[in-house]
Amino acid sequence: MTHLAMAFAITHPGVTSAIIGPRTMEHLEDLLAGAAATLDDEVLDRIDRIVAPGTDLGPLDVSYTPPDLTSPALRRRPAGERAAA
Repeated sequence: MTHLAMAFAITHPGVTSAIIGPRTMEHLEDLLAGAAATLDDEVLDRIDRIVAPGTDLGPLDVSYTPPDLTSPALRRRPAGERAAA
């Protein structure tokens, strides 16, 4: 799950860094081992079907929808640029 979460976060071009917070050396080693994980478009589409882009579960939902939520091309880095390493 940690590899999936990291790969998902760094796929979005608006994310400039993924902050990790390991509590143990084992956690850190696991996160570093997954730094090269990437997700293809099929997996990203499946995630979007589970939780639609722009879904806000908070009480302060506003009516503005940024363009990167309506266009998959703006939500994903090119496939060759998705790895953290």
